[in-house]
Amino acid sequence: MAEPALEPRTGGGIGGWLRRHVPTRESIGRNRLLRPVAHLILKPDLWRFNRRSVPRAAAVGAVCTVLFPVAHMPAAALASVPARANVPLAVVITVPGLFIFPGILYVARQIGHFVLRLDRDVPGRPIAANVHIHHGFLAWLAANGPAAIVGLLILAPVLAIACYALAAWLWRVRVGRRWHRRRRVRA
Repeated sequence: MAEPALEPRTGGGIGGWLRRHVPTRESIGRNRLLRPVAHLILKPDLWRFNRRSVPRAAAVGAVCTVLFPVAHMPAAALASVPARANVPLAVVITVPGLFIFPGILYVARQIGHFVLRLDRDVPGRPIAANVHIHHGFLAWLAANGPAAIVGLLILAPVLAIACYALAAWLWRVRVGRRWHRRRRVRA
């Protein structure tokens, strides 16, 4: 007797897009580039949803979104291993980072300027006086780069703590509602 064919991973909306594009545990195991680290990433504990791994995944995803704007998905998958966080959730949490990173960068730059007070408080404006690039991205980077880096380094742990607390609270609410539903059914 022939085995039933696997159902295609389809569907509409964001959930369908994620099911089609986020790699599965099996596809990671088959990937030749990931084979050297597959034994680490494919541990069953890293793919289960529980009260400890979900908040950790939220924190790891937030940190990787802020600190790794280009390769945040692989960074989240690799950072999930030592953090013992849920790998697929950490990767999925980084997806909105593609769209909100300009806002994150703006907020980080404002935080960095507030913390450093770069050219306002230092006599002679040393950064602006020593940079002779007057146009384009390099001029922006020279003027705002240090403040943006400091802001990103401050914003990453703050967002990680906030995401961890929010995910832990949502998990607790979800479990509480399930317990409440079970009690009503039994009564």
